[in-house]
Amino acid sequence: MTDPQITLYRLQACPYCERVVRTLDRLGLEYRSRYVEPMHSDRNVVKRVSGARSVPAIVDRETGVTMSESANIVEYLEGTYEDAGAAGGA
Repeated sequence: MTDPQITLYRLQACPYCERVVRTLDRLGLEYRSRYVEPMHSDRNVVKRVSGARSVPAIVDRETGVTMSESANIVEYLEGTYEDAGAAGGA
């Protein structure tokens, strides 16, 4: 089994992160969750991949897209994968 193409950087109990999780689940997409430090200044792993320390952030290796901000991520996921029949798991 290969690694999921999408990595989600998130916080525990973050409503914005949960919004992205619900979208990923609804679309049937496989993803890896990476929980990050609650302290904003300690989120260097997120800054390295997305250029900012805000979560949620995703990295989609399938398309080469990296982005943050839940509304943008949801819009991207729906636009990219909703019509593709959720080609996430075969």
